[in-house]
Amino acid sequence: MSIVKNAFGIQEAVGGVTGGVMVALLNGIKRGLFSNEAGMGSAPNIAASATPVPHHPSSQGFVQAFGVFIDTICVCTATAVVILLSGIYQPGVGPSGVELTQLALAQHIGETGFIFIAVAIFFFAFTSIIGNYSYAENAMIFLGVQSTKGLIGIRIGLIAMVIWGSIQSVETVFNTADASMGLMAIINLVSISLLSGIVLKLTKDYIKQRKAGLDPTFHAPDHPELCQNVDQEIWTDPKRVSVKPN
Repeated sequence: MSIVKNAFGIQEAVGGVTGGVMVALLNGIKRGLFSNEAGMGSAPNIAASATPVPHHPSSQGFVQAFGVFIDTICVCTATAVVILLSGIYQPGVGPSGVELTQLALAQHIGETGFIFIAVAIFFFAFTSIIGNYSYAENAMIFLGVQSTKGLIGIRIGLIAMVIWGSIQSVETVFNTADASMGLMAIINLVSISLLSGIVLKLTKDYIKQRKAGLDPTFHAPDHPELCQNVDQEIWTDPKRVSVKPN
């Protein structure tokens, strides 16, 4: 009776559901970071070099947020649908990871699916390596530590990590990557929290201009508290007259 009672108790049911949800949530967050890098602070290295249209920092923020939606909701969902419709997915048994995706796509388009996924992953991996190295080098330049020895050091480290990752198990690589990305996210989220006031102010400015029927434009002299931290040549509109603070 004790076994039956404890098996069907409310407390046990709630504990089981909560545990399952937490595992799914944790795994989703970890894999989501691989997909969209949201909150890690890596993609802004590229976004910062783009020309926002309209010419306002908030417009670039909205574009980046939309990119997360496209990548996670559209691309990842499409992959999941391909796998589920193939009928070969069996939780806990059978193939997983890249092999599962290859087999699933092969069910739909034949042997070409294996080649397509292999080529796609090669380019994903190669561009990710080059992109993340450029982020690291730009960060060193920004911090003023772009010495020849420093740059050579991160290049050697890059090659070493590629070799290490190729000989380790998938589980070890994923666990290491999860820890690394978690550390990046923690540092970046703290920074974002400290900058939240500025983000909120700029977003309100963007929305206010939109509601007024204007093409949102950020004019640095209108925000004297930010002038020292922005590039005046980029964020000054010569067609506008500065609004002097009272």
